[in-house]
Amino acid sequence: MFLAPCIFIAAHLFWAAQPTWACSKQSSTAKSSPVAASWYAGWHSSDFPLQDVSWHKYSRVIYAFATTTPNANVIGLQPSDEQLLPQFVQTAHENEVSAILSVGGWSGSRYFSSAVATDANRTAFAEAILNVVGKYKLDGIEIDWEYPAKQGIGCNIVSTSDSANFLLFLQTLRRKAPKLILSAAVSLTPFIGPDGKPMSDVSGFAKVLDYIEIMNYDVWGSFSPTVGPNAPLNDSCAPTPSQGDSAVSAVMSWTKAGFPRQKIVLGVASYGHSFHVEKSDAVDKSGNLNLYPPFNKALQPAGDKWDGTAGGVDECGNPNVVGGVFDFWGLIAGGFLTASGTAAKGILYQYDKCSQTPFVYNPTSEVMVSYDDATSFGAKGRFIHEMGLAGFAMWQTGGDSNNILLDAIRSGMSMSSY
Repeated sequence: MFLAPCIFIAAHLFWAAQPTWACSKQSSTAKSSPVAASWYAGWHSSDFPLQDVSWHKYSRVIYAFATTTPNANVIGLQPSDEQLLPQFVQTAHENEVSAILSVGGWSGSRYFSSAVATDANRTAFAEAILNVVGKYKLDGIEIDWEYPAKQGIGCNIVSTSDSANFLLFLQTLRRKAPKLILSAAVSLTPFIGPDGKPMSDVSGFAKVLDYIEIMNYDVWGSFSPTVGPNAPLNDSCAPTPSQGDSAVSAVMSWTKAGFPRQKIVLGVASYGHSFHVEKSDAVDKSGNLNLYPPFNKALQPAGDKWDGTAGGVDECGNPNVVGGVFDFWGLIAGGFLTASGTAAKGILYQYDKCSQTPFVYNPTSEVMVSYDDATSFGAKGRFIHEMGLAGFAMWQTGGDSNNILLDAIRSGMSMSSY
Protein backbone atom coordinates (compact mmCIF):
# COMPACT_ATOMS: atom_id res chain seq x y z
CA MET A 1 0.00 0.00 0.00
CA PHE A 2 1.49 3.34 -1.09
CA LEU A 3 1.10 6.74 0.53
CA ALA A 4 0.84 8.96 -2.52
CA PRO A 5 -2.84 9.89 -1.99
CA CYS A 6 -1.98 11.15 1.50
CA ILE A 7 0.81 13.33 0.11
CA PHE A 8 -1.44 14.62 -2.66
CA ILE A 9 -3.89 15.91 -0.07
CA ALA A 10 -1.06 17.50 1.88
CA ALA A 11 0.19 19.31 -1.22
CA HIS A 12 -3.07 21.19 -1.55
CA LEU A 13 -3.07 22.16 2.08
CA PHE A 14 0.48 23.46 2.28
CA TRP A 15 -0.26 26.99 1.09
CA ALA A 16 -1.61 27.82 4.53
CA ALA A 17 0.69 29.57 7.00
CA GLN A 18 0.13 26.77 9.51
CA PRO A 19 -0.41 23.68 7.31
CA THR A 20 -2.45 20.77 8.61
CA TRP A 21 -1.23 17.54 7.09
CA ALA A 22 -3.77 14.89 6.15
CA CYS A 23 -1.58 12.03 7.29
CA SER A 24 -0.52 10.62 10.60
CA LYS A 25 2.87 11.62 11.91
CA GLN A 26 5.93 9.40 11.73
CA SER A 27 6.26 6.23 13.70
CA SER A 28 8.10 6.13 17.01
CA THR A 29 10.86 4.12 15.32
CA ALA A 30 11.52 6.91 12.81
CA LYS A 31 11.32 9.48 15.59
CA SER A 32 14.14 7.90 17.56
CA SER A 33 16.86 8.57 14.99
CA PRO A 34 16.26 11.40 12.55
CA VAL A 35 18.89 11.96 9.88
CA ALA A 36 20.40 15.43 10.30
CA ALA A 37 23.05 15.54 7.62
CA SER A 38 24.98 17.76 5.25
CA TRP A 39 27.60 17.44 2.54
CA TYR A 40 31.04 18.75 3.44
CA ALA A 41 32.84 20.02 0.31
CA GLY A 42 36.50 19.21 0.83
CA TRP A 43 37.63 21.76 -1.76
CA HIS A 44 36.30 24.57 0.45
CA SER A 45 38.18 23.41 3.54
CA SER A 46 40.54 26.41 3.54
CA ASP A 47 37.55 28.77 3.84
CA PHE A 48 35.47 26.44 5.97
CA PRO A 49 37.73 24.13 8.00
CA LEU A 50 36.52 21.07 9.86
CA GLN A 51 36.55 22.87 13.21
CA ASP A 52 33.91 25.29 11.93
CA VAL A 53 31.34 22.51 11.44
CA SER A 54 28.64 22.48 14.14
CA TRP A 55 29.10 18.77 14.64
CA HIS A 56 26.73 18.56 17.62
CA LYS A 57 23.83 19.59 15.38
CA TYR A 58 24.36 16.70 12.93
CA SER A 59 23.96 12.95 13.12
CA ARG A 60 25.85 12.34 9.85
CA VAL A 61 28.15 14.38 7.64
CA ILE A 62 28.95 13.36 4.07
CA TYR A 63 32.35 14.08 2.54
CA ALA A 64 32.20 15.16 -1.11
CA PHE A 65 33.53 13.64 -3.35
CA ALA A 66 35.27 10.47 -4.38
CA THR A 67 34.80 9.84 -8.09
CA THR A 68 34.35 7.01 -10.56
CA THR A 69 37.23 6.17 -12.89
CA PRO A 70 37.57 4.16 -16.14
CA ASN A 71 38.81 1.27 -14.00
CA ALA A 72 36.13 -0.33 -11.80
CA ASN A 73 38.88 -1.40 -9.40
CA VAL A 74 39.83 2.21 -8.63
CA ILE A 75 37.94 4.90 -6.71
CA GLY A 76 39.21 8.39 -7.51
CA LEU A 77 40.42 10.70 -4.74
CA GLN A 78 42.41 13.89 -5.14
CA PRO A 79 45.68 14.08 -3.16
CA SER A 80 44.13 16.83 -1.04
CA ASP A 81 41.19 14.53 -0.24
CA GLU A 82 43.56 11.73 0.75
CA GLN A 83 45.07 14.12 3.30
CA LEU A 84 41.82 15.65 4.55
CA LEU A 85 39.59 12.58 4.65
CA PRO A 86 41.34 10.94 7.65
CA GLN A 87 40.99 14.22 9.59
CA PHE A 88 37.33 14.41 8.58
CA VAL A 89 36.63 10.89 9.85
CA GLN A 90 38.55 11.44 13.09
CA THR A 91 36.75 14.71 13.81
CA ALA A 92 33.35 13.19 13.04
CA HIS A 93 34.00 10.24 15.33
CA GLU A 94 35.27 12.48 18.13
CA ASN A 95 31.89 14.21 17.94
CA GLU A 96 29.95 10.92 17.71
CA VAL A 97 28.85 11.71 14.17
CA SER A 98 28.77 9.12 11.37
CA ALA A 99 31.35 9.81 8.67
CA ILE A 100 30.03 9.11 5.17
CA LEU A 101 31.88 9.32 1.85
CA SER A 102 29.97 10.34 -1.27
CA VAL A 103 31.02 8.70 -4.53
CA GLY A 104 30.11 10.51 -7.74
CA GLY A 105 28.62 13.98 -7.90
CA TRP A 106 28.00 16.11 -10.97
CA SER A 107 31.54 15.81 -12.33
CA GLY A 108 32.40 12.42 -10.84
CA SER A 109 29.68 10.19 -12.31
CA ARG A 110 31.16 9.61 -15.77
CA TYR A 111 31.98 5.94 -15.30
CA PHE A 112 29.21 4.61 -13.07
CA SER A 113 27.52 2.94 -16.02
CA SER A 114 30.56 0.88 -17.00
CA ALA A 115 31.44 0.18 -13.34
CA VAL A 116 28.12 -1.62 -12.82
CA ALA A 117 27.60 -3.01 -16.34
CA THR A 118 28.80 -6.58 -15.70
CA ASP A 119 28.91 -8.93 -12.76
CA ALA A 120 32.71 -8.82 -12.76
CA ASN A 121 32.74 -5.01 -12.75
CA ARG A 122 30.08 -4.82 -10.06
CA THR A 123 32.13 -7.10 -7.83
CA ALA A 124 35.33 -5.14 -8.50
CA PHE A 125 33.60 -1.81 -7.91
CA ALA A 126 32.06 -2.99 -4.64
CA GLU A 127 35.41 -4.27 -3.40
CA ALA A 128 37.11 -1.02 -4.40
CA ILE A 129 34.57 0.95 -2.39
CA LEU A 130 34.94 -1.33 0.61
CA ASN A 131 38.72 -0.97 0.45
CA VAL A 132 38.25 2.79 0.79
CA VAL A 133 35.78 2.24 3.65
CA GLY A 134 38.31 0.11 5.48
CA LYS A 135 41.28 2.36 4.78
CA TYR A 136 39.59 5.49 6.10
CA LYS A 137 37.39 3.84 8.77
CA LEU A 138 34.20 5.20 7.21
CA ASP A 139 30.75 4.48 8.60
CA GLY A 140 28.95 4.66 5.29
CA ILE A 141 28.91 5.27 1.58
CA GLU A 142 26.56 7.46 -0.42
CA ILE A 143 26.22 6.84 -4.15
CA ASP A 144 25.59 10.12 -5.98
CA TRP A 145 25.11 8.95 -9.56
CA GLU A 146 23.97 11.88 -11.68
CA TYR A 147 22.14 10.09 -13.32
CA PRO A 148 21.38 6.42 -14.10
CA ALA A 149 20.15 6.02 -17.72
CA LYS A 150 20.14 9.80 -18.09
CA GLN A 151 22.90 12.19 -19.08
CA GLY A 152 24.29 14.53 -16.46
CA ILE A 153 27.36 16.65 -17.11
CA GLY A 154 27.38 15.80 -20.81
CA CYS A 155 29.93 13.03 -21.31
CA ASN A 156 28.80 10.33 -18.90
CA ILE A 157 28.57 6.78 -20.18
CA VAL A 158 24.84 6.04 -20.36
CA SER A 159 22.92 2.80 -20.91
CA THR A 160 19.23 1.93 -20.83
CA SER A 161 20.24 -0.86 -18.41
CA ASP A 162 21.81 1.54 -15.90
CA SER A 163 19.06 1.40 -13.25
CA ALA A 164 18.76 -2.38 -13.36
CA ASN A 165 22.54 -2.73 -13.13
CA PHE A 166 22.65 -0.16 -10.34
CA LEU A 167 20.29 -2.29 -8.26
CA LEU A 168 22.39 -5.40 -8.90
CA PHE A 169 25.47 -3.47 -7.77
CA LEU A 170 23.78 -2.22 -4.59
CA GLN A 171 22.68 -5.78 -3.80
CA THR A 172 26.27 -6.92 -4.25
CA LEU A 173 27.60 -4.16 -2.01
CA ARG A 174 24.94 -4.85 0.64
CA ARG A 175 25.77 -8.57 0.71
CA LYS A 176 29.43 -7.76 1.23
CA ALA A 177 28.75 -5.09 3.88
CA PRO A 178 25.44 -5.72 5.65
CA LYS A 179 26.12 -3.14 8.38
CA LEU A 180 27.42 -0.32 6.18
CA ILE A 181 25.29 2.84 6.09
CA LEU A 182 24.30 2.87 2.43
CA SER A 183 22.39 5.69 0.77
CA ALA A 184 21.87 7.28 -2.63
CA ALA A 185 21.40 10.90 -3.69
CA VAL A 186 18.59 10.89 -6.23
CA SER A 187 16.55 13.06 -8.59
CA LEU A 188 13.06 14.37 -7.92
CA THR A 189 11.63 11.45 -9.89
CA PRO A 190 12.45 7.73 -9.57
CA PHE A 191 15.29 6.13 -11.51
CA ILE A 192 14.85 5.92 -15.27
CA GLY A 193 13.85 2.51 -16.59
CA PRO A 194 14.72 0.86 -19.93
CA ASP A 195 11.78 2.61 -21.59
CA GLY A 196 13.23 6.04 -20.78
CA LYS A 197 10.53 6.78 -18.20
CA PRO A 198 10.72 6.89 -14.37
CA MET A 199 10.39 3.41 -12.90
CA SER A 200 7.00 2.50 -11.44
CA ASP A 201 8.55 0.11 -8.90
CA VAL A 202 11.72 0.98 -6.96
CA SER A 203 10.93 -1.21 -3.96
CA GLY A 204 14.02 -3.33 -4.70
CA PHE A 205 16.22 -0.31 -4.01
CA ALA A 206 14.46 0.26 -0.69
CA LYS A 207 15.47 -3.23 0.44
CA VAL A 208 19.20 -2.52 0.12
CA LEU A 209 19.44 1.23 0.83
CA ASP A 210 19.13 2.70 4.31
CA TYR A 211 17.65 5.81 2.72
CA ILE A 212 17.70 8.08 -0.32
CA GLU A 213 18.39 11.81 -0.34
CA ILE A 214 16.07 13.57 -2.79
CA MET A 215 18.03 16.49 -4.25
CA ASN A 216 15.27 19.09 -4.08
CA TYR A 217 17.20 22.00 -5.59
CA ASP A 218 18.29 23.43 -8.94
CA VAL A 219 14.69 23.15 -10.07
CA TRP A 220 14.96 26.66 -11.54
CA GLY A 221 18.15 28.49 -12.44
CA SER A 222 20.05 30.14 -15.29
CA PHE A 223 19.08 27.14 -17.43
CA SER A 224 15.32 27.82 -17.02
CA PRO A 225 12.97 29.81 -19.28
CA THR A 226 12.13 32.30 -16.51
CA VAL A 227 13.05 33.06 -12.93
CA GLY A 228 11.63 30.51 -10.49
CA PRO A 229 12.22 28.88 -7.09
CA ASN A 230 15.52 27.08 -6.68
CA ALA A 231 14.16 24.59 -4.14
CA PRO A 232 10.34 24.66 -4.07
CA LEU A 233 8.64 22.82 -1.25
CA ASN A 234 5.34 22.73 -3.14
CA ASP A 235 4.40 23.17 -6.79
CA SER A 236 0.73 22.13 -6.90
CA CYS A 237 -0.35 25.79 -6.62
CA ALA A 238 2.36 27.31 -8.80
CA PRO A 239 1.39 29.71 -11.60
CA THR A 240 2.15 28.95 -15.23
CA PRO A 241 4.83 28.30 -16.25
CA SER A 242 5.63 25.72 -13.56
CA GLN A 243 8.22 23.03 -14.08
CA GLY A 244 6.14 20.72 -11.92
CA ASP A 245 8.85 19.66 -9.48
CA SER A 246 9.05 20.16 -5.72
CA ALA A 247 9.57 18.29 -2.48
CA VAL A 248 5.87 17.48 -2.32
CA SER A 249 5.70 16.06 -5.85
CA ALA A 250 9.03 14.24 -5.43
CA VAL A 251 7.98 12.46 -2.24
CA MET A 252 4.71 11.60 -3.96
CA SER A 253 6.54 10.11 -6.96
CA TRP A 254 8.99 8.03 -4.93
CA THR A 255 6.41 6.67 -2.49
CA LYS A 256 4.00 5.85 -5.31
CA ALA A 257 6.82 3.79 -6.84
CA GLY A 258 7.23 1.85 -3.60
CA PHE A 259 9.95 3.68 -1.68
CA PRO A 260 8.89 4.07 1.99
CA ARG A 261 8.65 7.66 3.17
CA GLN A 262 10.43 6.76 6.43
CA LYS A 263 13.51 6.00 4.28
CA ILE A 264 13.40 9.33 2.41
CA VAL A 265 15.74 12.19 3.38
CA LEU A 266 14.94 15.60 1.91
CA GLY A 267 17.91 17.33 0.30
CA VAL A 268 17.81 21.07 1.03
CA ALA A 269 19.86 23.96 -0.34
CA SER A 270 21.92 26.50 1.57
CA TYR A 271 22.30 28.52 -1.64
CA GLY A 272 20.31 30.23 -4.38
CA HIS A 273 20.46 31.17 -8.07
CA SER A 274 20.83 34.70 -9.42
CA PHE A 275 19.19 36.30 -12.46
CA HIS A 276 19.50 39.66 -14.21
CA VAL A 277 15.95 41.01 -14.37
CA GLU A 278 14.94 44.41 -15.72
CA LYS A 279 13.19 46.46 -13.05
CA SER A 280 10.08 46.80 -15.22
CA ASP A 281 9.82 42.98 -15.28
CA ALA A 282 10.83 42.42 -11.66
CA VAL A 283 8.48 44.78 -9.84
CA ASP A 284 4.71 45.11 -10.31
CA LYS A 285 2.66 48.32 -9.97
CA SER A 286 2.14 47.65 -6.26
CA GLY A 287 5.87 47.43 -5.61
CA ASN A 288 5.83 43.65 -5.13
CA LEU A 289 8.17 41.26 -6.89
CA ASN A 290 6.98 39.19 -9.83
CA LEU A 291 8.10 35.65 -9.06
CA TYR A 292 8.40 34.21 -12.58
CA PRO A 293 9.70 37.14 -14.66
CA PRO A 294 11.85 36.86 -17.79
CA PHE A 295 15.58 37.42 -17.35
CA ASN A 296 18.55 38.27 -19.53
CA LYS A 297 20.70 35.16 -19.94
CA ALA A 298 23.47 37.21 -21.56
CA LEU A 299 23.95 39.21 -18.36
CA GLN A 300 24.24 36.34 -15.89
CA PRO A 301 25.26 37.87 -12.53
CA ALA A 302 28.22 36.28 -10.79
CA GLY A 303 27.55 34.73 -7.41
CA ASP A 304 29.83 34.75 -4.38
CA LYS A 305 33.50 33.75 -4.32
CA TRP A 306 32.60 30.05 -4.36
CA ASP A 307 30.65 30.47 -7.59
CA GLY A 308 31.76 28.94 -10.87
CA THR A 309 33.59 31.29 -13.22
CA ALA A 310 33.96 31.60 -16.97
CA GLY A 311 37.14 30.42 -18.67
CA GLY A 312 38.60 27.04 -19.46
CA VAL A 313 36.58 23.89 -19.99
CA ASP A 314 34.88 21.30 -17.79
CA GLU A 315 35.47 17.52 -17.70
CA CYS A 316 33.57 17.13 -20.95
CA GLY A 317 35.39 19.90 -22.80
CA ASN A 318 32.47 22.32 -22.54
CA PRO A 319 33.29 26.00 -21.82
CA ASN A 320 32.93 26.97 -18.16
CA VAL A 321 30.43 29.74 -17.51
CA VAL A 322 29.46 31.98 -14.60
CA GLY A 323 27.21 29.91 -12.33
CA GLY A 324 25.32 32.66 -10.57
CA VAL A 325 25.24 30.76 -7.28
CA PHE A 326 25.00 32.62 -3.98
CA ASP A 327 25.50 30.68 -0.77
CA PHE A 328 23.47 31.95 2.18
CA TRP A 329 26.59 33.58 3.63
CA GLY A 330 27.28 34.98 0.15
CA LEU A 331 23.94 36.77 0.13
CA ILE A 332 24.94 38.40 3.41
CA ALA A 333 28.42 39.28 2.11
CA GLY A 334 26.87 40.58 -1.12
CA GLY A 335 24.56 43.00 0.68
CA PHE A 336 21.28 41.25 -0.10
CA LEU A 337 20.76 40.12 3.49
CA THR A 338 21.67 41.38 6.95
CA ALA A 339 23.83 39.34 9.31
CA SER A 340 20.63 37.92 10.82
CA GLY A 341 19.48 36.66 7.41
CA THR A 342 16.73 39.19 6.72
CA ALA A 343 16.49 41.48 3.69
CA ALA A 344 18.96 44.37 3.82
CA LYS A 345 17.95 48.02 3.44
CA GLY A 346 17.05 48.83 -0.16
CA ILE A 347 16.54 45.17 -1.09
CA LEU A 348 13.06 44.02 -2.11
CA TYR A 349 11.90 40.76 -0.54
CA GLN A 350 9.02 38.50 -1.49
CA TYR A 351 8.01 35.18 0.07
CA ASP A 352 6.15 32.85 -2.28
CA LYS A 353 3.46 31.07 -0.24
CA CYS A 354 3.10 28.35 -2.87
CA SER A 355 6.71 27.22 -3.23
CA GLN A 356 7.45 28.32 0.35
CA THR A 357 10.65 30.02 -0.78
CA PRO A 358 11.87 33.65 -0.75
CA PHE A 359 13.17 35.95 -3.48
CA VAL A 360 15.27 39.10 -3.10
CA TYR A 361 15.90 41.83 -5.65
CA ASN A 362 18.41 44.66 -5.83
CA PRO A 363 16.72 47.36 -7.94
CA THR A 364 20.05 49.15 -8.47
CA SER A 365 22.00 46.19 -9.90
CA GLU A 366 18.81 44.53 -11.22
CA VAL A 367 19.84 41.19 -9.70
CA MET A 368 17.17 38.82 -8.41
CA VAL A 369 18.00 35.74 -6.33
CA SER A 370 15.82 32.74 -5.54
CA TYR A 371 17.11 31.11 -2.37
CA ASP A 372 16.14 29.65 1.04
CA ASP A 373 16.00 31.44 4.38
CA ALA A 374 15.04 30.55 7.95
CA THR A 375 11.33 30.76 7.11
CA SER A 376 11.56 28.35 4.19
CA PHE A 377 13.89 25.97 6.04
CA GLY A 378 11.44 25.95 8.95
CA ALA A 379 8.65 25.04 6.52
CA LYS A 380 10.73 22.21 5.06
CA GLY A 381 11.48 20.98 8.59
CA ARG A 382 7.76 20.85 9.41
CA PHE A 383 7.11 18.98 6.16
CA ILE A 384 9.78 16.41 7.03
CA HIS A 385 8.46 15.96 10.56
CA GLU A 386 4.76 15.81 9.79
CA MET A 387 5.13 13.59 6.73
CA GLY A 388 7.29 11.12 8.63
CA LEU A 389 10.38 11.43 6.43
CA ALA A 390 13.75 10.24 7.68
CA GLY A 391 15.34 13.67 7.94
CA PHE A 392 17.30 16.24 5.93
CA ALA A 393 20.62 16.60 4.15
CA MET A 394 21.90 20.10 3.32
CA TRP A 395 24.09 21.03 0.38
CA GLN A 396 26.43 22.23 1.64
CA THR A 397 27.69 22.43 5.22
CA GLY A 398 29.68 25.59 4.60
CA GLY A 399 26.90 27.45 2.80
CA ASP A 400 25.05 28.48 5.96
CA SER A 401 25.83 31.50 8.16
CA ASN A 402 25.90 31.23 11.93
CA ASN A 403 23.65 28.13 11.70
CA ILE A 404 20.63 30.25 10.72
CA LEU A 405 19.36 27.65 8.23
CA LEU A 406 20.46 24.62 10.21
CA ASP A 407 18.74 25.79 13.38
CA ALA A 408 15.56 26.63 11.45
CA ILE A 409 15.15 23.21 9.89
CA ARG A 410 15.98 21.45 13.15
CA SER A 411 13.36 23.57 14.88
CA GLY A 412 10.81 22.80 12.18
CA MET A 413 11.48 19.10 12.69
CA SER A 414 11.06 19.52 16.47
CA MET A 415 14.47 17.96 16.91
CA SER A 416 14.66 19.29 20.46
CA SER A 417 12.26 16.47 21.32
CA TYR A 418 14.70 13.75 20.19
